[in-house]
Amino acid sequence: MLLEFKMKNFKSFRNEVDFKMTPARIKDLEYSLITKKIKGNDVKALSSAAIYGPNSSGKTNLIGGMEVFRSIILSGNIMNKENSISPNTAVSNLELIPNIKSRKNEPVSFYIKFVSQELMIEYKIAIELGKFLEPNYNRKIVEEELYINNVLIYERNSQLKIGKIEEIKEYLIENFSNDAAEKISKTNLDDKELFLNGMFKTLYSKKIYDIIYEWFKEKFRIIYHADKMQILPIISNNNNDKKYYIDKTLNKALNDFGLTSRSIAYPINNDKEQTDPLSIIELDDGNVILPAEVFESFGTIRFLNVFPLIIMAIKKGITLVIDELDASIHPMAIMNIINIFHNDEINKKGAQLIFNTHNPIFLNNSLLRRDEIKFVEKELNGSIHYSLSDFKTNGEKGVRNSEDYMKNYFINKYGAIRNIDFSNVFYNMEGDDK
Repeated sequence: MLLEFKMKNFKSFRNEVDFKMTPARIKDLEYSLITKKIKGNDVKALSSAAIYGPNSSGKTNLIGGMEVFRSIILSGNIMNKENSISPNTAVSNLELIPNIKSRKNEPVSFYIKFVSQELMIEYKIAIELGKFLEPNYNRKIVEEELYINNVLIYERNSQLKIGKIEEIKEYLIENFSNDAAEKISKTNLDDKELFLNGMFKTLYSKKIYDIIYEWFKEKFRIIYHADKMQILPIISNNNNDKKYYIDKTLNKALNDFGLTSRSIAYPINNDKEQTDPLSIIELDDGNVILPAEVFESFGTIRFLNVFPLIIMAIKKGITLVIDELDASIHPMAIMNIINIFHNDEINKKGAQLIFNTHNPIFLNNSLLRRDEIKFVEKELNGSIHYSLSDFKTNGEKGVRNSEDYMKNYFINKYGAIRNIDFSNVFYNMEGDDK
């Protein structure tokens, strides 16, 4: 489960942004918290977070930063990525990352804190990428840190410092030699390669590396511009000889959501590869099959692409981060999805849902905790981030649990909203045309 994410000098975020999924010291919706045991101590996290802010404030950049960081961890280096399928171009072109006001040697930094397999893991990396849009800059890693259960394992800056390796002795490789590993590591650092994916994995602990790598790959899923993604359900092994695959769970949810056809099916070839979904339409003289995109509403197609992710997250305990989750989907459906993540009897594996939105209906004290309501706002020095729980309970801008969050948001009590008046554009239109 995700506890905290930080980044600095990334796109619109010039200063450090600290996105927390740890609960604030408030008594809101206690049932919605996730609890894991680390060495006998309870570690708690929020099960959801909704990010608000006006257009071009930096909401998508926050999610995009998470995806770029994930991509760097999975690839193990700070080179550009070829053949990336993500619509986030900063994943494949790292020269797009730095803030446009950053200096040449001002590093971009990422930090994450999460729990996996009863370990609390903190990992940080800082990299020099040059200025914005400087593809030929000689990139290098200037800082890298790994902590396990609050203990420093290694720290890399101009040199490499090995911490308390004995704290992870049960995870070390066979025939581990601290002297040999440290000597080889210090003389073979590569400016563009992560120490984590290279020598730490080989010389120290493949087990720790695998835990970190698998969490980023399988348990930390970022969907950037969800309206552009097509997510297909996983075909079970019981469908080897079938022509079409019908996911019963997905179709039940679609019928509750509002499906025009009888059901949705996916054609399967001999390799069990799926193509675009089909609508099975029931007529008096038999069934008709049409491409779903020409028969169903756009909202249904959006839900069809999103809901398999929700099912997967709940089944596997995934931290699911979605940009534009609620685009074209009725807010009642999104509210129910949020409640699924809050339901301890359903969300047994500690899945988390993080999404950005413009819909104020989720600003509801019976739906979200104050620390689950996040804001992003752009100021002179770039984007900033804060939570509703950061406001005190007293004073002019104090926030109480019983308040009408949506009303207060629209009267600009919390910020992260922009007054827009297009009338002058139209008043002056005639004169501009002349």
